[in-house]
Amino acid sequence: MLPSSSSQSLAGAGSAPPSAVVSYPLAAMAVLLVGMAAMYLPTFSRLSDTVWATDEQGHGPMILAACAWLLWDMRARLFGAVWKPAPGLAFPLLLVAVLMYVVGRSQSVIELEASSLLLALPACLLLLCGTAGVRTAWFPLLFLVFMVPLPGAFVQAMTMPLKSLVSVVAEQLLYWAGYPIARAGVTLTIGPYQLLVADACSGLNSLFTLEALGFLYMNIMSYTSKARNTILAICIVPISFISNVIRVLILVLVTYHMGDEVGQGFVHSFAGLVLFSVALTLTYGVDRLLAARFDDQGGARGKR
Repeated sequence: MLPSSSSQSLAGAGSAPPSAVVSYPLAAMAVLLVGMAAMYLPTFSRLSDTVWATDEQGHGPMILAACAWLLWDMRARLFGAVWKPAPGLAFPLLLVAVLMYVVGRSQSVIELEASSLLLALPACLLLLCGTAGVRTAWFPLLFLVFMVPLPGAFVQAMTMPLKSLVSVVAEQLLYWAGYPIARAGVTLTIGPYQLLVADACSGLNSLFTLEALGFLYMNIMSYTSKARNTILAICIVPISFISNVIRVLILVLVTYHMGDEVGQGFVHSFAGLVLFSVALTLTYGVDRLLAARFDDQGGARGKR
């Protein structure tokens, strides 16, 4: 028979002290956080000085903040379970992310540099939590797509058709209302004033912003019906277009009745708030219409 002290030492030989179990994940998390900060803080600074400083793509910081809040909100589910890292999946994904980052940074391709975060973040979660962590955080990981700047070629290809369509609809509505209005391309002439429908009024970037807000709204509401979520997401596209038409109508009418100085001053900036107010109101209205059908069919809110 062994002494009691030897029995205790052998009993504890197969398991690590509790402090060792806790310190390893915390140390790994600290290393990954420092590495991510070193890589992407300069990227965020560059985005803030360039594309995020424009009216067209100024929604990037809001998307980033929303993702950070979502990840923080689910921290108990992410790190409360048993840690099962998946380095076999994480390291190839992290290697691709680093290559994208290096190429984008060295060649000043901000879209590629920012896109690398879409792979680097899930790779870090795989290293920390494994595949279960990625499944838990699937929404904020996908939501980050809306943070990445749109490629310039895509924006140019889509902006002109959207501007033309907004101009045509605005002209027809004002003509039916009895206003003296004419259109040449994307230039509207009403009375003695000429107004050019700018890129910001095309609806492309507001479409991405409103679509992102719609997805965030559905995630917060936690609807259990896939059909309800799909219909609401699709409806955001025409809602965005209608909101942009209303924005152009307000600017045209204010300019016609109050002069060009008023229309291009405070009211021009205020019209952007009107756009999102109208869009959010219409989104909520569509959601209430869908509630009349889906709430009675098991499509109401689920548990978060």
